[in-house]
Amino acid sequence: MLNPSLPLIGRRVTMRKKLEGYDFYRETLGSPVNIVAPMVDMSELAWRDLSRHYGADLCYTPMFHSAHFATSANYRAENFTTNAGDRPLIVQFCANDPEMILKAAKLVEDQCDAVDLNLGCPQGIAKRGHYGAFLQDDWDLIERIVSLLHKELAVPVTVKIRVFDDIERTVRYAKMIERAGCQLLTVHGRTREMKGPHTGIADWDKIKAIREAIKIPMFANGNILYSEDIQRCIKHTGVDGVMTAETNLFNPALFTGLHPPTWEVVDRYLEIALRYKTGFIYVKGHVFKIYNLSFQVRTDLRDILASVKSVDDIVAAQQKIKAGLMSDSEAVDPVLRVQEVTTCDNFRSLPYWICQPYFRSTRLEALSSDTVARETELQQQRALERKQRKEAKRQRKADAAARCVTNPAKRRKYPNCGTCSRNPASSKCIHQLCKPCCLPVTVEQKGRCEHHGVFTDNERWIARHLNIRTETAESAES
Repeated sequence: MLNPSLPLIGRRVTMRKKLEGYDFYRETLGSPVNIVAPMVDMSELAWRDLSRHYGADLCYTPMFHSAHFATSANYRAENFTTNAGDRPLIVQFCANDPEMILKAAKLVEDQCDAVDLNLGCPQGIAKRGHYGAFLQDDWDLIERIVSLLHKELAVPVTVKIRVFDDIERTVRYAKMIERAGCQLLTVHGRTREMKGPHTGIADWDKIKAIREAIKIPMFANGNILYSEDIQRCIKHTGVDGVMTAETNLFNPALFTGLHPPTWEVVDRYLEIALRYKTGFIYVKGHVFKIYNLSFQVRTDLRDILASVKSVDDIVAAQQKIKAGLMSDSEAVDPVLRVQEVTTCDNFRSLPYWICQPYFRSTRLEALSSDTVARETELQQQRALERKQRKEAKRQRKADAAARCVTNPAKRRKYPNCGTCSRNPASSKCIHQLCKPCCLPVTVEQKGRCEHHGVFTDNERWIARHLNIRTETAESAES
């Protein structure tokens, strides 16, 4: 029998028969309703274990970068850990290369119940890497990725998406993904532009329209703050299950309908984290999330946690934080209201030592034009400040150059570059030039300057620095 405390990386487990659609949803996943979302650096093994304790039916891993996962054993060892009790489990990848995500998925297909393609990440890093929600305009690529995974994997492929502004386009998008071979679709009812101060409210009507148009199992994501919101969402949209992310981080007992004291949840999480030898960054991040509202009142306790350097330090700090909050909870007239929310109909005013959802005022006001105007004004102010700093830096350089002209003692000890006359020339450069001027000269002559690190006779250097793709460089990169 497998020890549930040991990771399964590198070990093989018995494969189930590959099921599809509702057979997969019912028999493999067990008809889950309460789902913990994939969260980068947050939904690691210890947190999944804690969430299952508090009623989660299905958990996702954090989103993994398929190229890193497929090519780096260190990346896999640091980021992906599971065990025999960590089921049902879906492993999520971001990707823009069908073959690369297939290679990554093959490494985990015997350690999970499905592989999920992330088409919902709206962050800037996803835009730069061309993955997540920034693939949603490339339907041909998405179809090729989903189709390949559906044909080649021993487990089903699932997909998580965001919606478009146009509801008809959103429905066509979902149906295309279903045709490609997706066996379960998760729909986040926000567009990729709805993030940060413009997060706004998820559109359950669009989720409902997709539910009525497709035949595969479907989860909804968005607007879940309290346990009753789960059934309210299911009733409105007709989905099979509801996924939650941020609220789970502030109150992992969400699915039970309870609001336990924060220190009880932290105690349980630390016990699990120590058992699994969870990394310091994960543990500190989770403890800060759970205590978020508590620390807004008890800043002295926040400072204790801010100074920790290891998991053992967090365990020691927990005893002090716990004692402080327990003392507050026994006060005759405790301070109850930390959050004042008027835009949520079922908002509950709870003591700051109780686990509860966190309301961002900017998020709740995001549909207001006033909020957009304030955000635009702030961005313009920051741009002006950056411009002023840049101009001040330019002026300082100009003043320094003027002093060199009037005061010979301030002049450079080295002669100026013979090409640009701005930078000092390097005596070790084969051309006696500065680095910016050395590069084009060395490239033109197809030579090399070891001092400035220019090697035009090296194919890999050319491919990396000059964007010149050669067969040698391509084979070296692969």
